[in-house]
Amino acid sequence: MLVKENQKYRSWVEVDLGNFAANWEEMKRLVGPTIQIMQVVKADAYGHGAIEISNVALKNGASCLGVANADEGVQLRVSEITAPIIILSPATDSEIDQIIKYNLIPSVSHLSFAREFQKRARKAGIRAPLHIEVDTGMGRGGTLLEEAFQAIREIASFPNLAIEGIFTHFSESEILSYYNDLQWSAFGELLEKLENDGLRTPIRHIANSGAILNYPQYRLDMVRPGIMSYGIYPSPETRSKAALAPVMSFKTRVVLVKEFPEGYGIGYGRTYITRRPTRIATIPVGYGDGFGWLLGNQGEALLRGKRAPIVGRISMDMCTLDVSHIPECLIGDEVVLMGEQDGQKITADEIAAKLHTISYEILCALGKRAPRVFLHKGRADRVEPSLRRIFIPDEEKSIARIDNIIRRCFQTRARNEELGDAIYYEMFETLFGKDDRQLELRDDFRYDIRITEFNPGEVPDPLRRDYFKVTTHVEYTKAVRNPVFMIGCALDNEQLAAFFENKRCEYRWLLNRGEDLIPERDFRVNRVRIDHQDVPVIRTENTPQGYQVWSGSDDLKKILNRRVRVEIEIETKQLKSNRLFSAYLVYPTRGMEISFHYEGTNIKNVRDVGFFAGKHPYPEVTREEGKSVTLKLSDRTWTFPTSGVTFIWDVS
Repeated sequence: MLVKENQKYRSWVEVDLGNFAANWEEMKRLVGPTIQIMQVVKADAYGHGAIEISNVALKNGASCLGVANADEGVQLRVSEITAPIIILSPATDSEIDQIIKYNLIPSVSHLSFAREFQKRARKAGIRAPLHIEVDTGMGRGGTLLEEAFQAIREIASFPNLAIEGIFTHFSESEILSYYNDLQWSAFGELLEKLENDGLRTPIRHIANSGAILNYPQYRLDMVRPGIMSYGIYPSPETRSKAALAPVMSFKTRVVLVKEFPEGYGIGYGRTYITRRPTRIATIPVGYGDGFGWLLGNQGEALLRGKRAPIVGRISMDMCTLDVSHIPECLIGDEVVLMGEQDGQKITADEIAAKLHTISYEILCALGKRAPRVFLHKGRADRVEPSLRRIFIPDEEKSIARIDNIIRRCFQTRARNEELGDAIYYEMFETLFGKDDRQLELRDDFRYDIRITEFNPGEVPDPLRRDYFKVTTHVEYTKAVRNPVFMIGCALDNEQLAAFFENKRCEYRWLLNRGEDLIPERDFRVNRVRIDHQDVPVIRTENTPQGYQVWSGSDDLKKILNRRVRVEIEIETKQLKSNRLFSAYLVYPTRGMEISFHYEGTNIKNVRDVGFFAGKHPYPEVTREEGKSVTLKLSDRTWTFPTSGVTFIWDVS
């Protein structure tokens, strides 16, 4: 992936829009200029990202888009896509209001739906288009063939409904079969009967990807390519009938490399035992990412242009590779789980064969929680975080409120800056606020991490030998809410969650990451300042909810609810064998700088692996070899929760 060095992800899916456009040129060549093409984008465009894929398909000549349900159609509409959107699965009564509101086109498989649709279309004062599906042998959606003629005649009589299309679906279009011919004959006879009765439908369609390639005589008025548009052949028999290029790749990075002796068990259940000294690389991908559990001990990945076998079971979030034959493998190396690297390829079909499934499932499942990186001419053109891809507004009140806020903000901003700021704040409150407290927005966030050796005499010798000293200086601007506040030190995630819910907890820290640390000894708040004035530490408490350091003064009562500059400096320890440190932003933050300093230690090869959500989520990275790494976003750039970065390093 040709992206800037600072644009790094834990795992990511690359979507090559150039290959997608090339597949579109091939489809247009196959069907000719007179036949319409529907781009099927259901299931988030088979995992490729429905919004971006839809826009590119429309630019390349798609006449309409095909989705599976109304929610998928709404997602496209709120993304400002205005092209016709057809719901290919049988529509339900519960979807009718969305269908009417967002101008979607349902597929009708039963008269009862059409009757209800007619009632609501009449109430809305519209004439709504629809497509009718006929079951000619698929045995799934569609009205039964023997009932279709009468059903279509009745629907055609409804004054507020317009039959725009009629279609059926082959059950085995990926191969040449007699059953396909039977389905075609049945559909053709129905179309002829309807025409003889004066009911000619404008758009007739039957051909999906397999039929486009295997049955050019059945293309009718429109075709519905899905899998082939994404560069996957419906079957081995169709490979010679078109030139297609895969659009999706799934990639990740090595997060850990370890040496194991002979006889060591790898992963859950110890299903893999090393037979010799073995080098194992851990990657942050598992069945939670759609990387099938059955790939354990049989799947492969590409690393430095070589195939590396997956050993041990696939976990929810991780799996392991045997990289003994790749001695140059390092933490941070790119790993290709599906796609191409240095001439080697792992295809969706290969993965599907090992999982005893089909390539469709692989595309839809792989990397489902990873960002999509859209490539244009080999370069990253846009990145779409996974959560943004699945956002569908379902609370009418909330959407109306946000829309009203944004409109008022634009109208007011130029005339009244103070009121504009208030509206801007209210918008963030709607998106990120809590019912029981005011929203915390932070400006000019500074997070300075210094890793150093302990000086002789600072701590006992075993601690000095095994631990680094970590000094963290945090600064930000925010509104002060309490004259007395607490800094919390959690020993586990449960305590950490409790600190987040505590209204008076100003800052919180997770101390133990597999280390034997004691808060009273190993966690110290060196300094607290408000607007450059020291604020004293009042008391410390070790409670079942975590270790609490309380700070404050009566002087703070004078500045409550005013924006102030907060500074907190914390000193703690980190086990030298734990070669990573993470920093997170848990509030909407405008302007950010995170620095990691390690001069004077034996730390080397520091890498930053981060995810920053916002309009411009790619920090500028500055490196001073042997000294520091700094990530920075401008003071006008918002970063949304929960963004963060993990620094990973080696030791000499």
